[in-house]
Amino acid sequence: MIILKTPAEIAIMRKNGALLASVLDAVCAKVAPGTSTATLDRLAEDLIKQAGAQPAFKGYSGYPATLCTSINEEIVHGIPAEEHILNDGDIISLDIGLVKNGFYSDMATTVPVGEISPAAERLLSVTRESLWRGIKQVKIGNRLSDISHTIGSYVESEGFFVVKEYVGHGVGRSLHEDPQIPNYGPPGHGPRLQVGMVFAIEPMVKTDPDPTRVLDDGWTVVTARGGLAAHFEHTVALTETGVDVLTIRR
Repeated sequence: MIILKTPAEIAIMRKNGALLASVLDAVCAKVAPGTSTATLDRLAEDLIKQAGAQPAFKGYSGYPATLCTSINEEIVHGIPAEEHILNDGDIISLDIGLVKNGFYSDMATTVPVGEISPAAERLLSVTRESLWRGIKQVKIGNRLSDISHTIGSYVESEGFFVVKEYVGHGVGRSLHEDPQIPNYGPPGHGPRLQVGMVFAIEPMVKTDPDPTRVLDDGWTVVTARGGLAAHFEHTVALTETGVDVLTIRR
């Protein structure tokens, strides 16, 4: 069941989203060659707690950290560690969430470490653009799968592949709510979109078509052939005036 949010609840989530965006901006500013992912994780947790919120991921189903830090071929759920040191030319996906006043917010971005290759730049550009194209489909009367189809068809037209094993989702009083939002599929299916729906839309894009695999740590998801992957995510709400991207600084 999709839980609709009231304008007052969306207002809380908008404040939470702005806070989360500011935290992620601060973390991204510290991304540099020689930095450990554990350092980024500590910064994120400190900033979230200083703002009177709590990390959404830490302890969730046993996950041990505040951030998910996924480098290069790692797609999602990479665990921060002191020994994971960023190198010039890497890309790193940073997935982060918080909860405050009873509501969750969730977002992700992928950023370069120093100078990256043109191929990596293009992967980031296409993945970012696919997210915004999906967000534009959040309109009253559209079907849920219109979001999925728009993302997947654009990614494939650019010669990349969406991750099919992991999806976007509803978000609110729980980190993961109905509905699931795949990043592929035909248009015109699923429930009609209506005011009060809040989604975390999150395309994950890779360079090969093969199924993903999970490392021995039980969390880190990687590409099958060691190719690069990128991940972008925003929490958005559908309001009377259209789609409202909640996870931006205001």
